[in-house]
Amino acid sequence: MTAETLSRRVLLGGGLVTALSGTEAVAQATAQAFVETLYRPYLKAGFQGQPYGDTARFFVPALAQAMDRDTREAKRRNEVPTLNGDPFVDAQDWEISKLSIDVTGNGDAATAQVSFQNFGEAKRVLLELVKTPAGWRIADIKAPSGSLKALYKLK
Repeated sequence: MTAETLSRRVLLGGGLVTALSGTEAVAQATAQAFVETLYRPYLKAGFQGQPYGDTARFFVPALAQAMDRDTREAKRRNEVPTLNGDPFVDAQDWEISKLSIDVTGNGDAATAQVSFQNFGEAKRVLLELVKTPAGWRIADIKAPSGSLKALYKLK
């Protein structure tokens, strides 16, 4: 491999990393973008849901740790974990339509009201959001079935 070929590959690789990093930064730039990136895929037929088991990707550290601990303990006991459904749509099964996302807030905190229909039934969830060094994360989800923080007995 010549020095010129190596230089081109390094430049191309660096550009690709920059492009990918830029896309991730855009996804995390605003609370609105974070919530839209989270919910838009639910409108696609056959979408299996966000991998909410990857807790650090979605939730603030305290909530993520509580969820992970509960999952580990349930697995050890061969039981179903406390969270038994998709927290983003407050259901075990879904067919999402008529999605509406309204984010308000300023600085490092925001609230998102997410409204949608699941199998034709109107639903609304409220997300409390916090900007962390890793980007926007969910501090709580309040849904008709209850609150995630309450479910895990967090203050």
